[in-house]
Amino acid sequence: MTAIRIQKSLANAGVGSRRQVERMIQEGRIIVNGERVILGQKVTPSDRIMVDGKRVMLEEEEAAKQVLVYHKPVGEITGQRDPHGRPSVFDNLPDPDQGRWIVVGRLDINSCGLLLFTNDGELANRLMHPSNALQREYAVRVLGKVTQETLTKLAKGVELEDGMARFKRIKEGGGEGANRWFRVVLTEGRQREVRRIWEAVDCKVSRLIRVRFGNINLEKTLRPGKTRLLTDGEMARLYTLAGLTRSDATEGTPLPDDKKKPRPGEKKKPASKKRPRGMFRR
Repeated sequence: MTAIRIQKSLANAGVGSRRQVERMIQEGRIIVNGERVILGQKVTPSDRIMVDGKRVMLEEEEAAKQVLVYHKPVGEITGQRDPHGRPSVFDNLPDPDQGRWIVVGRLDINSCGLLLFTNDGELANRLMHPSNALQREYAVRVLGKVTQETLTKLAKGVELEDGMARFKRIKEGGGEGANRWFRVVLTEGRQREVRRIWEAVDCKVSRLIRVRFGNINLEKTLRPGKTRLLTDGEMARLYTLAGLTRSDATEGTPLPDDKKKPRPGEKKKPASKKRPRGMFRR
């Protein structure tokens, strides 16, 4: 029976990311065999593990890992609890097969679009870690004067209160007058970073939609407030991007029918025509 560090064991069980588990340990919320656990302590499935007074069972075999795509609407918070009683993204999620959902990154209450959830704490940690530099792509409607000089500055970098920041890629998306659409790409997830970068060049973001995270795109057919589970092929490629492997999927290899078979209850649609410039609205 293999002993594994408590942070990794509970992350694999879906309790939280490794960093979240570490905070729980420091706060004294985790008890193993009747005693407070310490960072780095190793545990096995035979140990009695309590988190916030509830028993957590460790499996000998790797539990079924899941990743959920959610189309977040404007007006929902990304946290689980809110003292003001505002709706949460967790209100609309189905229960995972095991463990609990961990949100990958955040979107503020006024932003919408793609959010990922997983019950694999190690995957969540890898996807959010700055060293992996996974791309996040946004469709942004901007109010203000945007010149070629402005775009050059955004690409080179602007000074924020927490350091330099820039868009790895920026592309015009249409619109007229003071309101124009852009597609921008970041490889980090600092708080309100997209909005703050535009504010640094005297522009205001009037709408922000996350349309991609890594290899996962926000589909037009996924309506706000709705979810879907990733396919095995999508999971395999996402794990590869995160530098991990899955025992139940071939690493980095698309399944033969990954993009050909419609989901249950969904009719196969003909290829859509090219979207005109500026059509970011959903």
